[in-house]
Amino acid sequence: MKISTKGRYALRMLIDLATHQKDGYVALKDIAERQSISKKYLEQIIPLLNQSNILKTSRGFQGGYMLAKQPENITIGQVLRLTEGGLAPVACVDSETNFCERSSSCATQKIWRGLYDVINEYLDGITLQDAIDDNLQ
Repeated sequence: MKISTKGRYALRMLIDLATHQKDGYVALKDIAERQSISKKYLEQIIPLLNQSNILKTSRGFQGGYMLAKQPENITIGQVLRLTEGGLAPVACVDSETNFCERSSSCATQKIWRGLYDVINEYLDGITLQDAIDDNLQ
């Protein structure tokens, strides 16, 4: 499994917002500048985060973005599922219903399921606040 640029940039953007949450709404151009990410690329990520209630948006002169939840209530797993569409290492463990015709006799399915469980447990155990705190140490 490889995390895309979209997932990595979404995390950087949200960590930036969490770090600057006391500033109120933060302009996208400021995030783009601090994170060395194209503003246009961040504009493509915003809709994914908006529809999941992770971001608040304000338009106008003092507009921008801020977290809709506290950083300790947003996990890395949540963000990556939004941007990556899932965290499954193989398609056969991506959903509860396995559509693979070999699933009942597959010798590797238990391996992939175990990896999937470890990935989810690990990423759901880390919040944006944890990422900030770890960076300060």
